[in-house]
Amino acid sequence: MKQSSDLSKKPGIDIEALLKGDQRAFEHLVVSESPRLFRVIMRILNDEAEAENVLQETFLQAYLGLDTFRKESKFTTWLYAIGINLARASFRKSKRLSSLDEHDIDRMQPTFSRGMFSQTFEQWNPQQLAEKSERQRVVHDAIDQLPDDYRTVVILRDIEEHSTDDVSKMLDISGGAVRVRLHRARQALRSMLETHFRD
Repeated sequence: MKQSSDLSKKPGIDIEALLKGDQRAFEHLVVSESPRLFRVIMRILNDEAEAENVLQETFLQAYLGLDTFRKESKFTTWLYAIGINLARASFRKSKRLSSLDEHDIDRMQPTFSRGMFSQTFEQWNPQQLAEKSERQRVVHDAIDQLPDDYRTVVILRDIEEHSTDDVSKMLDISGGAVRVRLHRARQALRSMLETHFRD
């Protein structure tokens, strides 16, 4: 069964039992997926106590809503969509506004002159930069300044390394929208961070 492949690889988790509401199967899911899902939620909220609350609410909503899972995506993709939506709602409710808006993102995109780049542009991945521990804080602070839509895409694609297809399903947007947001977010981060990391 294609839809259950992400769970069937994990010992002790039975997708059919899970969808029938089997409590033990659900407990195995919680143990298996909590660490990575918590990391995603934590990166969105940057608040450990609230991230724990959202994680707990995510599993509660998933358990209560098992009958709404349509098998159109992997079960974990569906689960992560619940967690991400709850985390983003919590972030907005707490009024922790991003310091950048869409206009700022526009200003940070590459500029052209007569159809040519007027600046040097190279493919750039913020996670490669963040791998160096002394730079992580600066990079993650910059990511935190991005507007919610862009920050979430960077977290899911570049940091958590989910596929474009999975991210599009988690966020309920097209794959093209994921790629556009990711490209714009990377360019904005490049502009924000280049003064910190010039050779």
